[in-house]
Amino acid sequence: MKLSTVVYAASALALSAGFAHADGHSNADVKKALMDAQAAITKALDAMGAGATQAYDFPSLDGKQVTVVSWGGAYTKSQVEAYHKPFIAGSGAKIISEDYNGGLAEIKAQVEAGNVTWDIVDVELSDAVRACDEGLAEEIDMSILPPAPDGTPAMDDFIAGTLDVPCAVPTIVWSTIFAYDKSKMPNGPKTIGDFFDTAAFPGKRGLRKNPKANLEMALIADGVDAGQVYEVLGTDEGVDRAFAKLDSIKDDVVWWEAGAQPPQLLADGEVAMTTAYNGRIFNAVAAEDKPFEIVWDGQVWDLDLWIIPKGAKNKEAAMDFLAYSTSTEALAKQASWISYGPTRNSSAPLVGSYDGKPDLKMGPQMPTAPQNFTNALQNDFEFWADNADELNERFNAWLAS
Repeated sequence: MKLSTVVYAASALALSAGFAHADGHSNADVKKALMDAQAAITKALDAMGAGATQAYDFPSLDGKQVTVVSWGGAYTKSQVEAYHKPFIAGSGAKIISEDYNGGLAEIKAQVEAGNVTWDIVDVELSDAVRACDEGLAEEIDMSILPPAPDGTPAMDDFIAGTLDVPCAVPTIVWSTIFAYDKSKMPNGPKTIGDFFDTAAFPGKRGLRKNPKANLEMALIADGVDAGQVYEVLGTDEGVDRAFAKLDSIKDDVVWWEAGAQPPQLLADGEVAMTTAYNGRIFNAVAAEDKPFEIVWDGQVWDLDLWIIPKGAKNKEAAMDFLAYSTSTEALAKQASWISYGPTRNSSAPLVGSYDGKPDLKMGPQMPTAPQNFTNALQNDFEFWADNADELNERFNAWLAS
């Protein structure tokens, strides 16, 4: 039975109890009847809530170890709260959490050496595709993924197309955006073009030390329609155009590599504005009361996914963790800690307020909120899977020049 059905029936019971006692009884009697009914409702809902948390059929892992690798900071904290802690409590497993800066280099080295120490890794979509194509990740039987609470199979519950990589299961929608400190720049930038305009908006710029998202944002800032970016970037002239736009601010750039760095660069005043992962800026605002403002124009949105490296020593336990952490409730809970959208449709209605701040609704903070999505570009994972090596080489040569 649906929760809404129970609530409706229980509320009707409460009202009928009140009306039944109203005729010939005092207000005190009516009040008592309503309070008794309300208590019954609360008890029933509490029981349902307890049942809901116990509904997931955790395996008994009895101290088996799972090494979970992710990006650190506020993002890993959201995973620890939503995934790690409930999984440890439910299964008895031991989780070791490690951080990395992305990419496949470390995974490839472990697989090729035959000494895989990581069990499950959070990766970007283009890396998930490459890991699968290059035999660096275990294929995943999607039938292990739990259905939605209403019984909808997982294959029909995830956002369309996100389960197409046979070696990966998606968890979040996130974006690369740019942000600034509005206490230092009250009339701040409004468009991605402003990010590249150091005359109108003087100061250093923070950029990730990676061509991905930088090249796309550069082209949008240079007047390319978001829908045409990858068509342009697929030509030599388009690549030259993107690097020329980056040239215009190169002398003012402070490069960052770890996701925790951009908020710190802003807080320390080392940059006037910086690209960043949207959840990192949100966390600085929500958890640390920083006066930062996100500019969503020209955002490049993407997916993160779990993969299990080929030859992982704790493969079965990692699969169990993967299944739990991509359940409806777990994905919705993560979204109460950080502003990354869950990839299951059934999770969205369960996303409420930021943990500890009931007035801070999470829906408007998501990259996919309508007001944030007017000039957004989805990262083309096929483009990057095909062109990453060449563009990384070009980017590194450009940095050194």
